[in-house]
Amino acid sequence: MLLELTKKTLAFYLEDIETPIGKAINFILLFLILFSSAIFVAETYPIPENIFIILELINDAILVFFAVEYLLRFWCADQKIKFVFSFFSIIDLLAILPIFPGFLELSFIRIIRWFRILKLIRFLKFKIYIFRISTEDGVIFARILFTLFTIIFIFSGLIYQVEHRVNPESFKNFLDAVYFSVVTMTTVGFGDIIPTSESGRLLTVLMILTGISLIPSQLGDLIKQLIKTTKNIEKSCSGCGFSIHDIDAKFCKICGTELGIYQINNVNEKK
Repeated sequence: MLLELTKKTLAFYLEDIETPIGKAINFILLFLILFSSAIFVAETYPIPENIFIILELINDAILVFFAVEYLLRFWCADQKIKFVFSFFSIIDLLAILPIFPGFLELSFIRIIRWFRILKLIRFLKFKIYIFRISTEDGVIFARILFTLFTIIFIFSGLIYQVEHRVNPESFKNFLDAVYFSVVTMTTVGFGDIIPTSESGRLLTVLMILTGISLIPSQLGDLIKQLIKTTKNIEKSCSGCGFSIHDIDAKFCKICGTELGIYQINNVNEKK
């Protein structure tokens, strides 16, 4: 009984963003994801050996922390098989694969560690909560920015990892890789940086395909939402706090509380 209660409590706090404990846990996880990603970026630049060793030790500690998080989520899951093959679980597993160096080739470990940034997807709702983004436009815009940032970060890390060894003059550091990714995904193609390996060229093709399929669709969603909100009015509901309603709405579409917007609009029109 006590074990089951502990499991349910832990599962609640791992997903909760309202209570102080839930927010603290999510803040820690969010910080560690960003910090580990910053370590990966820093290691693409020339740094002193002693600093590099310290960063690697910190990264190993974060890796152990993520492994513990994964095991706890697995323990709390009611349906273990479904959990293992769920989207978020696969991302979490990718993030901790480098903890098993005996089973994976070293270069593969260096490549998959760039996917750790995908763990941020789990905390997208939490980040929206942190920045107090309450409007539908703001949420969609935040998702678009996050999607673009994630895709660019992953492709930049992958192309750097693949090309740096064979083409160090063009891909000196992470910033060079970001520049190449942005130019490639936007199909500008200046041609001043060119991948030379087969893997690099394959990644370039994937970048182009991702850019021409992802960016227009994301911008299209934003434009649709902006057109939709021109027919809305901003007025907070006294019942639930929801702030965007149709111009002629009489009641809140979330909780049903009377708004009075329709009556106010009629009065203004008569004036």
